[in-house]
Amino acid sequence: MELVQKALEFEQRKIILKSTNDRIVASKEVKSLILSLNEVYKETKNPELMDLMKRLTVIKQRVEKRLKLRITV
Repeated sequence: MELVQKALEFEQRKIILKSTNDRIVASKEVKSLILSLNEVYKETKNPELMDLMKRLTVIKQRVEKRLKLRITV
């Protein structure tokens, strides 16, 4: 359950994304957390994991939205 702890820590962390590199690193980190949690979810079918993945997905979408805005400008 170290993975769940990492995910909760990432979720609670105040994300300061000043540079494009910070956004890319945060996006990759949250993506790997979601994919790892998904593997665990496939085996356990724990609804709490699904809720955590959904919350992380919202964070990931927000980061990627800011990343795409920055790149296209």
